[in-house]
Amino acid sequence: MRSKLADLARQGALRIAINTGNRALVQVDGEDLTGVSPALAKRLAAEIGVAMLPVIYDGAGKVFADADQDRWDVAFLAIDEKRAQKVAFTRPYIIIEATYAVRADTDLQFIEEVDSVGTRVLTSTGSAYDMHLSKTLNNAVLERAGTPPESFADFRDGRCDAVAGVRESLVDFFGDDPSVRILPGVLASVRQAMVLSSRDDPSIAALDDFVRRAIDEGFVAAAT
Repeated sequence: MRSKLADLARQGALRIAINTGNRALVQVDGEDLTGVSPALAKRLAAEIGVAMLPVIYDGAGKVFADADQDRWDVAFLAIDEKRAQKVAFTRPYIIIEATYAVRADTDLQFIEEVDSVGTRVLTSTGSAYDMHLSKTLNNAVLERAGTPPESFADFRDGRCDAVAGVRESLVDFFGDDPSVRILPGVLASVRQAMVLSSRDDPSIAALDDFVRRAIDEGFVAAAT
């Protein structure tokens, strides 16, 4: 099974899409990438015996959009049935939480209250929580804006009543901003997996086994 991983490095190196817009998975320190996704990327390249070439994105929607453009060999995305029509997923290696940030002076206190008539919700285009909200919001109006940081910046500048995001990314962006509150609870539990660009790629079995071993050996837990 391990030997089949070599098929992933089609150009003598392993091009791995890294989404820096998700702070729960990737942290940027100058030119260094840390966090569980870069750690898995480096381990995979080392196991194959090739160089790891990070292909940097600032939003998951852009990673998915490039799946058929031959710009990456392996990526990290949230599992979604719509995406699965195009790409192949491993088992999840981690589950992260999405929630809302709201304005400090709003009456909104709980996630369930956000889906109300007259409320405008902002989300990052093509993100896992964008797809979740597209299916679950019944009363609030859903609006979209670029990458997670771009949607957060638009919200800070006055757009919409709430903005969805990964909790760690919301905390990182808004910090101690007294004008913003991050709601408790979980809007969506997002299952993150490693991904191949074709849903029919037979190498997904070997990549899934790689993820299994990384979890069973405690590598993923140590990297989070």
